[in-house]
Amino acid sequence: MAFESLGHEVGKDARKKIEVLSVRVEGDTTYANVFVPEGKLAHFEKYVEDYLAERKNAKGDALDHRGLLNTISEIRRAEVRALWTDDPALLPQDSAEAIWWEVWLPVRGNRNAVLADFRKLAALAECQVSEHHISFPERTIVLMYGTEQQFSTSVMTLNCVAELRRAKETAHFFDGMTPAEQQEWVDETVDRLTVAPDEDSTPRVCLLDSGVNPVHPLIAPFVARSDLHTVNPAWGLDDTANHGTGLAGLVALGDLSSALTTSDSLMVSHRLESVKLTPEQGANAGDSRQHGYLFAEAVSRPEVAAPNRPRVFTSAVTSDDERDRGRPSAWSSTVDRLASDYDGAGQFPRLFVLCAGNTQDAQSWAAYPASLGSRGIRDPGQAWNALTVGAYTEKVTISEPDAQGFVPVAPSGGLSPFTRTSNGWASAWPLKPDVVFEGGNAGKDALGAIGINSLNLLTVHNLPRERLLTTTNATSAASALGARMAAQLMVAYPALRPETIRALIVHSADWTATMRTIYLPAHRHPSKSDYVNLIRHCGWGVPNLERALWSAGNSLTLVVEDLVHPFKKVTGKGVVSRDMNLHALPWPKAQLEALPPDTQVELCITLSYFIEPNPSARGTSSKFHYPSHRLRFDVQRPLDATTDDFVARINAAAEREDDGDPIDPRDPNWLLGDRQRHRGSLHQDIWHGTAAELANRGFISVYPAKGWWRTRPAQERYGLPARYSLIVSIRTPETDVDLYTPVAQQVAVPVVVNT
Repeated sequence: MAFESLGHEVGKDARKKIEVLSVRVEGDTTYANVFVPEGKLAHFEKYVEDYLAERKNAKGDALDHRGLLNTISEIRRAEVRALWTDDPALLPQDSAEAIWWEVWLPVRGNRNAVLADFRKLAALAECQVSEHHISFPERTIVLMYGTEQQFSTSVMTLNCVAELRRAKETAHFFDGMTPAEQQEWVDETVDRLTVAPDEDSTPRVCLLDSGVNPVHPLIAPFVARSDLHTVNPAWGLDDTANHGTGLAGLVALGDLSSALTTSDSLMVSHRLESVKLTPEQGANAGDSRQHGYLFAEAVSRPEVAAPNRPRVFTSAVTSDDERDRGRPSAWSSTVDRLASDYDGAGQFPRLFVLCAGNTQDAQSWAAYPASLGSRGIRDPGQAWNALTVGAYTEKVTISEPDAQGFVPVAPSGGLSPFTRTSNGWASAWPLKPDVVFEGGNAGKDALGAIGINSLNLLTVHNLPRERLLTTTNATSAASALGARMAAQLMVAYPALRPETIRALIVHSADWTATMRTIYLPAHRHPSKSDYVNLIRHCGWGVPNLERALWSAGNSLTLVVEDLVHPFKKVTGKGVVSRDMNLHALPWPKAQLEALPPDTQVELCITLSYFIEPNPSARGTSSKFHYPSHRLRFDVQRPLDATTDDFVARINAAAEREDDGDPIDPRDPNWLLGDRQRHRGSLHQDIWHGTAAELANRGFISVYPAKGWWRTRPAQERYGLPARYSLIVSIRTPETDVDLYTPVAQQVAVPVVVNT
């Protein structure tokens, strides 16, 4: 069904206020819900009359709306089930069963009035509506508790609704582990520990989790009591679930099995904050389901208390299902909104590190690695602007005497059996996870798989009076390690943007040999689709802090932070693309050409930016509607004879409305190519070729593609700038040719401006 044509046709006259609310596909049939105000149904009747009469103009051109009406098989009044855009199996078959509904309301020019009307009508139907709501450009989201019968009593209530989904419950994946170490080990570690001062200039990692117990001797040096917060004062501040404290230990010191066994001094330059986002299992009925609102509340607590601190937020709290399959949700869209600082006009973006979600099913562990392809990333891990972290493992040594009959489920360097992937997501959704960190392993024998402590990570326990150390695992642990690396980069480069920190982590990552063996074919050269499959399982691999921090003689990295104005409004043309940026790269051309002609080099490019979200079922049906804008990059090719030729080619590509240029056979040596790499708001690709070929690639362009800033001009966001971070590196084999020094000299030369 041409639902966009439907919206275009009825949208020509804004005074009619006819709106396409949502679109869903079931089998071969597409269903569109259209809101028609009182008295405006004649507008559609006129379409049908023209169609039946085969109306034409004076030139004989058809005016019968054939393209729209030929695809329509039936028109009927919408009921509750027609407004349902979630998994059909989640809607109770019994219309008298009470559930929590996620109600998506339209704005219709007056958000508060629509919301107030819905609250009154729902109360008349004896339904309970949450006190809080989430606002997006074209939708307001509230929770409602009631039955389908109650909800259906009034047509007026349905007239307020754009779409309905089932509210999510928080995943309760907290587990307690046995002690691994003794008191004296902790005391000795504290003696070697130096912690950054409690000053606002010190970067913080803010954990949005189950709280933190600050009296633990390995946690107390990192967090002040005033830096502990909660979204519900009745829950308190401390960790009673034995989860957030353990993650705090990983954020502060990493896997304690390394920190405790070394004799070196331990210097940590970041500190901790905590917001209790969820209590222990079963204690948060009701509001726990509205995590979009609670998540935003959690973010606001430390920012109100200490607004000027650099910080990275991390959360290992997820939904308990993966039904979104990459589609934006209220929760993930809230993360995107907060990251882009939508409410603050983009002036203060935030970095979020989220876990991909865990698989705690022993049967799935036993079916490793095939089972990973059917375990999808959980909400809100699909957020475009977040750094989503999966888990891999190097832990393959089982030391327990009573577990010697078991072998590790995952090989060294393979994905952790606990992790989740985006395999099976539609191609329009981001390539997730972005990276993987250590998440532990499981053991298996002929009877099945079990958890084994020696295959986990060592961390602190939430009840230090009972025991000081315990173990943890899965993507919760991996995301804590990812947040730790982000903080370390913020310490080293305090002026870098959140978009850049995210890009540096991904840019520094690489796949292990095991990942390549499992997910890339051995009998042929990997295709671009093979690499997409690899990334949807393993992200871009395991990040390397040293590579992210430093350039070397044979590995040179350049970082660019810039902005572009993607769109502008032109009289008579509407909103059109405006600018692109052209970056001249200071390649050490002489040094590259001095290498042997057949020397193979690698060019890696990462483009990171934050989008403003616009979630709705309509937005999930078009790549133009959810992100405010999309950016692309391209590199000058040998056949671009001049810079003007390069610019002309990019201008032509920018006019296209598809996901990117068709792959050009003259430039085939990218792992993904421009059809595959432009997913989400973080794009990376790697090119392999000779040093001589690279020496002639002197420019990179960054240019815009469609988003709702352009397609939804009524929102008046089309004039905003789009910030981005561009990271480019070249790597060569170990040689005597120094790539770093000539570039360092070139970029250090001051620019003299005559006035």
